[in-house]
Amino acid sequence: MTTDEKYMKEALKQAKKAYAIGEVPIGCVIVYKDKIIGRGYNKRNTKKTTLAHAELVAIEKASKAVGDWRLEDCHMYVTLEPCQMCAGALVQARIKKVVIGTMNPKAGCAGSILNLLQMEEFNHQVDIETGVMEEECTDILQLFFKELRERNKKEKLEG
Repeated sequence: MTTDEKYMKEALKQAKKAYAIGEVPIGCVIVYKDKIIGRGYNKRNTKKTTLAHAELVAIEKASKAVGDWRLEDCHMYVTLEPCQMCAGALVQARIKKVVIGTMNPKAGCAGSILNLLQMEEFNHQVDIETGVMEEECTDILQLFFKELRERNKKEKLEG
C-alpha cells in the first residue's frame, strides 16, 4: 500500500461518517510530517451551513493543530475534487499538495470545470494528484445517490 492509499483510506473513513448521518459522503484528512493533523467530513445539512464541507472542517482542525493558518508543508487527501470554495481555501491555506480520489465534472475546481489550485496569477499554487483509490471514492458516492433517489421516489409514491 502506498502512502497516498494509506491516507486516502483515512479520508474514506471520514466519508463513511458522513454517509452514516445521511450527508453526501465526502471525507478529508490533512497530513503533516506523516501524521494526520486534521480530519473532516461533509456536514452541510447537519450544521445547516454551506461552510461545513469536509475540506474546510479539516483545514480548521489542522490550523488549530499547528497554531497557524498557513499549512505550507501539509498534504490534503480528499475523496471528491474540491469545489470553488474549498479550492480557494486550499490556496489561501497554502496547502502544498492535494490528493483527490475522484473528480467532480459538475462542480470540481481542481481541473474538471476549472483549476483554481494552479492559477499562476495567485501567490500560491497547489500540487495535484488525482485518481487515488478512485473506484472506492466513486462507489460510495454512487451508492449514496442511488439510495437517495430510491428513497425520494418511495416518499413521492407514498406522499
